[in-house]
Amino acid sequence: MEHSTTNSLPTENTANGKQDNPTPKKHYIQRDDSLYLRVTLSFFTVGLATFALLYFVQPILPMLSEDFNVSPATASLALSLSTGLMALGLLITGPISDAIGRKNVMVVALTSAALFTLLSAFMQSWQGILIARAMVGLSLSGVAAVAMTYLSEEIHPSYVALSMGLYISGNSIGGMSGRLVTGVIADFYSWRVAVILLGSLALIAAIGFWRLLPPSQHFRASSLKPKNLWINLRLHFRDKGLPWLFIEGFVLMGGFVTMYNYIGYRLLEAPYHFSQATVGLLSIIYLTGTYSASKSGSLTHKFGLAKVLLSALALMLIGILLTLFSEFWIILLGMTILTTGFFAAHSVASSWVGHRAKRARGQASSLYLFSYYAGSSIAGTVGGVFWLKFGWSGVALFIAALLLIGMLIGYKLKVSC
Repeated sequence: MEHSTTNSLPTENTANGKQDNPTPKKHYIQRDDSLYLRVTLSFFTVGLATFALLYFVQPILPMLSEDFNVSPATASLALSLSTGLMALGLLITGPISDAIGRKNVMVVALTSAALFTLLSAFMQSWQGILIARAMVGLSLSGVAAVAMTYLSEEIHPSYVALSMGLYISGNSIGGMSGRLVTGVIADFYSWRVAVILLGSLALIAAIGFWRLLPPSQHFRASSLKPKNLWINLRLHFRDKGLPWLFIEGFVLMGGFVTMYNYIGYRLLEAPYHFSQATVGLLSIIYLTGTYSASKSGSLTHKFGLAKVLLSALALMLIGILLTLFSEFWIILLGMTILTTGFFAAHSVASSWVGHRAKRARGQASSLYLFSYYAGSSIAGTVGGVFWLKFGWSGVALFIAALLLIGMLIGYKLKVSC
């Protein structure tokens, strides 16, 4: 268990020249502190590993459809089950971290996810694949919410948005590298070889994270009693902004994942006939999210959270509408714009949750990410129905409808918060 420590400075009583008792004073990690680089690098690494393990299946969904003789919507369960179990696990791991500490929960979670990923490479049945992927998602729930909470507790409030943006930059590179590795290696060797490689790299990342991340300094244990959890839950939902931010997470992730789930099916078909490797290479687009996630943190200082969130949602909407065109360069531009907007919007929304939560921040982060990954699981699967019935036009308009709802929520947050 991690223990909290505080820095204290003596104060002088100018009236009698005597020194008073030291007054505790919390020290938060600032940008020029030596620990800042360690924390930033640690969370960049864990963000990379988390998204790589979660989303590497997207470019190989058509391969899984063929190998196991399942439909696109059924194949998408390899991702939807992971994100669904991750969402459910967040309701447990967030409160657990509030009780026993942050670092150990994250280390065990990432290690478990890496091991279950390695196991999935050897599964011979579709049911076995789904069970292994479900366990990967459940394990990763111990990373996602706790990472946001650690940053909110340890980093100086002036730099939380920036640190969150850098962490989410790791998410974007992880999403890119996971898709890139599986897309390319699966085309030249097999998807099983790609999965073994990813699982091994994630295991190395878990060891590095354990060695590099400093223990929490401001952690305060809270009770896991159901009564206390219920009190904190009611507190979060009575807040004017938190419930809307939870729904915003559903919308953001739902739209983003749905696009990447089914764009591969579109580009593998006529008139494009792309190879699996080419589809995997398109994940380089995620690099735009690396920039936008970190940049959004600094923009919020200048323009405010709500304006940056609305602007990012508008970018996502423009991006998905551009994918309705048939020219590939316009489709690529649309994917790039949507990806840029998504990572900026998620960075703003997640840091906003940490800002508004006054207590039980682990639970608040869990609720946001529960909704976020529920959006991935539910919308990502529903998108398969639109693909089968209406093709890409149906998928794109479904995503556009989600984003319009997101913009309405963003305006609501701007007015009331």
